[in-house]
Amino acid sequence: MKYLLLLLDTLDELRQHTLRTFLTLLGMIFGVGAVIAMLNIGTGAEREALRMIDSMGLRNLIINAQEFDQETLQEQRKHSRGLSLRDGEVATSSLPFVSAFAAMKTLDTFELFSHAGRSDGEAVGVSASYFTLSKLALAEGRVLNEDDERHLNQVTLLGANTAAQLFPLGDALGQNIKINHLWFKVVGVLQAPYLSKEEFQGIKLGGEQNQVFIPLQTALRKFPAEQLDSELTSLKLEISEDTDPLVAAKAINRLLEQRHNQIDDFDMVVPAALLAQQKQTQQIFNIVMSCVAGISLLVGGIGIMNIMLATVLERTTEIGLLRAIGATCKDIRIQFVAESLTISIVGGLLGILFGIGLSEVIALFSGWAVSWSMTAILLSFSICTAIGLGFGIYPAIKASQLDPIEALQHH
Repeated sequence: MKYLLLLLDTLDELRQHTLRTFLTLLGMIFGVGAVIAMLNIGTGAEREALRMIDSMGLRNLIINAQEFDQETLQEQRKHSRGLSLRDGEVATSSLPFVSAFAAMKTLDTFELFSHAGRSDGEAVGVSASYFTLSKLALAEGRVLNEDDERHLNQVTLLGANTAAQLFPLGDALGQNIKINHLWFKVVGVLQAPYLSKEEFQGIKLGGEQNQVFIPLQTALRKFPAEQLDSELTSLKLEISEDTDPLVAAKAINRLLEQRHNQIDDFDMVVPAALLAQQKQTQQIFNIVMSCVAGISLLVGGIGIMNIMLATVLERTTEIGLLRAIGATCKDIRIQFVAESLTISIVGGLLGILFGIGLSEVIALFSGWAVSWSMTAILLSFSICTAIGLGFGIYPAIKASQLDPIEALQHH
């Protein structure tokens, strides 16, 4: 009952000075809100980055053939045949940490249509392992397999976007499409993934949804490439779990340089390195935002101290009267600490609401991902309460040390 009455008296005292109390709360509100928004957006960005990296395969290394003009290609082909299936086979057989590889060849697609529609997508030849390494999910049908490659089957798997263009009514499975001069039977359709961005760290994502896939050997045998073109457009190498992808990338790069006679006709993408770079950038962002939020909370704490010191001066006569009727120094300290603690608690609660709203507004206008974290809310509220309590102790001690007689004579 004693503490309930103390709380009611504290709230009544704050209510009598509404504007002053509100101005004191602002620092705490902005500080807590900034901490919550920063941590929520930071967590959301990290999870979104991990999800986008996962679409490339976190344990994969992606090797792409570079494009050059004809004159440069003629010179390079004297020393290197470009990216080839043999590169993947040698990497898998000679490097124990390379557990599998997948190959892709992009075709020069000038015609892609069905009886129901046309598409501006591109056709690519892929090995059977491509879908496993790329973690592509099926909406219906099946993926291409080794039998399709072995028998040069004219079958195709459609990306979600090309399926919608070629078959607007959604009846793609079992139908035929024409790729350049050949007809192919649709055996499957990919499921469209949700990706909030079309690229990550300069790497395009989700391009599979605008493609049609055919067996790699069918593509190599039935769609002759230009004489100077490399056999493959890209390779994906899967790295074992117990190997650092960055270490593996250096070894693979040395192997390919030797096979290509030191000709720089390929580049390598390491998804794990992209994720590490993203985390480092996010960490810097978090540190900067934490400093800003910390300064705001510190200013709020100083504001609480200033207001409480002014309150002590304003209520000197009241303090003297309380001491005269039997209140102890401890009672005075508790009363003033309770006021500063109440201000910080109210500021923290309002800051939580402000932080949630701020997160939503930032996400709405910037397109950033938000992931709600109870840890962020509890952490910011706890820090706010601790700062309010800490900065309220000195004014409380100063109030309790006033001489009762001098306090009663104060005007």
